[in-house]
Amino acid sequence: MHALPSTLTSQVQDYLNSKDALTEQGFTLGGNWDYDHGSFDCALDEAKKVWLRLPFDVTVGNLDIESPESDTKIQFGEPFVLKHVYNEGLDKEAQPRAVGALMDQFSDPVDPDDEIESNWIEQAKKKLSQVESIYPN
Repeated sequence: MHALPSTLTSQVQDYLNSKDALTEQGFTLGGNWDYDHGSFDCALDEAKKVWLRLPFDVTVGNLDIESPESDTKIQFGEPFVLKHVYNEGLDKEAQPRAVGALMDQFSDPVDPDDEIESNWIEQAKKKLSQVESIYPN
């Protein structure tokens, strides 16, 4: 993980407006969201192993991705770049189970916080600069 200083950090914004604007920039709502926090993620590589993440906390309302209308406000945390290198193929240690089959079939990451090369950090900074232009101070 590599933190990126940003003017976006600590800004409070409308969730739906942010979601729409960031979707246009290639971001999606990260799968680790909950009703009181989440992140917008953008893959920086085709293999989807290097990501720019914009974490946020919900300050007003609740995060409900099913609702087309919401008064939810979010406060952005410090953006960061992360890299996950996974073992290719199936996990030989996985146990067959009907319910967990979809989650257990893939290997654990080789290094969930692998070193991030400078070219990815520079690419993330460029992408972050584009995002910051959407949110003037």
